[in-house]
Amino acid sequence: MAEVTHTVQIDVPVESVFEYMDRPENQPEITPSLTRSEPVEALSNGGKRVAYTYTMAGMELDGHVEAVAYEPERRIGWEMTGDLNGEIEWEFEPDGDETEVTYTARYDVPIPVLDALVEPFVERYNERELRTTLENLRTRLEHGATP
Repeated sequence: MAEVTHTVQIDVPVESVFEYMDRPENQPEITPSLTRSEPVEALSNGGKRVAYTYTMAGMELDGHVEAVAYEPERRIGWEMTGDLNGEIEWEFEPDGDETEVTYTARYDVPIPVLDALVEPFVERYNERELRTTLENLRTRLEHGATP
């Protein structure tokens, strides 16, 4: 299982950052390779189950993420199933009027035979994807996007 993580400081209060991230339809706006993110159902823990389409190396990967851990304004832990399997975790740490956001993704490379050869490429790709996603989040929220 590969793992990538990145942290960014956003000059916006945690309530607004969490509210923006908690809306699945906002995700394709900030995640370059995510082409679809649609809520499927609300969960009893307050989180959501979401259908997604993610494009990697020209391949469309479909599946679902489900919020298995949901702590408003603190963290959302997602279980990812489908063409990609793994976990995503978003952590939100208030810092005065700012928010530190940490995004961690743990996943299996979807091509078993080529895992050893493909995994370093996929990790670098996803590291760039995470950095870009968090930079897009910061830019969007610090420049007036509303949740």
